[in-house]
Amino acid sequence: MPLVAQPLFVIPLPLPLVRPGDDLGALVASALGGIELAAQDVVVVAQKIVSKAEGRYVRLSDVQCTEEARALAARLDRDPAMVTLVLQESAHVVRAEPQALIVQHRLGYVMANAGIDQSNLDPMAEDGPAVLLLPEDPDASAARLQERLGTLLGMRLPVIVSDSFGRPWRRGSVGVALGVSGLPAVLDLRGAADLFGRALQITIAGFADQIASLACLLMGEGAEGIPAVLVQGLSWSAPAGTGADLLRPVQEDLFR
Repeated sequence: MPLVAQPLFVIPLPLPLVRPGDDLGALVASALGGIELAAQDVVVVAQKIVSKAEGRYVRLSDVQCTEEARALAARLDRDPAMVTLVLQESAHVVRAEPQALIVQHRLGYVMANAGIDQSNLDPMAEDGPAVLLLPEDPDASAARLQERLGTLLGMRLPVIVSDSFGRPWRRGSVGVALGVSGLPAVLDLRGAADLFGRALQITIAGFADQIASLACLLMGEGAEGIPAVLVQGLSWSAPAGTGADLLRPVQEDLFR
């Protein structure tokens, strides 16, 4: 379980605009320059800059629309190219309404539009609008970034690749961890005692999601320009996990 016996510090790591092929680890390492680091400091990077560095752009004009996507787009009053990409990135559609296209992403996340986004992308009007897909494997992306930071800094700092999700039972989006490397994603607190000595029965903390949501307060959702942060002051003893540990098995999902 986390042992937070001291204040937490969330430090912004401003980066230049990230483009396909950029060495994201080098950019983050440069932003960390001058900061005294500890072994359990956590680097949180926005999914968007990971996807940008990995070249996950798709131009809508290049998309070959399927008949299934055209029919669904017509019903939802959506762009057929965008709907085609959403279906290609998804295992199945959970809910399709004009105001929301909710899918189970091929990686297991239940989310709107398969995480495909157009916000905060460089204008490319001469070639038509582009969108950005999620990383192919966010856990692998987090692991590569952790390894690269270890090479450059001599310290393999834990890494979270974060995104913002809406929730079916509450309004507003919050930060979540898509990719995790070097820290536990969940903390099983069952059996631990509460303040009065009673054993916790069902409590499993989404540790990496909690950190991602904390980071999201500083990253923002719009023009803040803070795509990475460093979280200091955390401590844990549980083994490292992955973002996949945060996915709820379908048989436990009461909302589908």
